[in-house]
Amino acid sequence: MSQHNTSTQHTKTLIDYLQQKYPITLCPEADGGYTALIPDLKGCMSQGETLEESLQNIEEARQIWIETAFEFQDVIPDPSTKQAWIK
Repeated sequence: MSQHNTSTQHTKTLIDYLQQKYPITLCPEADGGYTALIPDLKGCMSQGETLEESLQNIEEARQIWIETAFEFQDVIPDPSTKQAWIK
């Protein structure tokens, strides 16, 4: 998302994009806490001291990622399916 050169005409509203549910990957850190990321949204990641904090932080990061992509008319991918995760 750092380069805003891929412009698209969005077919959904911002609210529609924000309501989509994306798979989250949680990784425990060796020194404590968790890293959370959303692989479908390139660069969307966060950290937290607890699982709950990590999930709250990644939700905020997801919203900001989508709002920014929408504002700059960047491509916002649909959430991947479970089949995509099994590969």
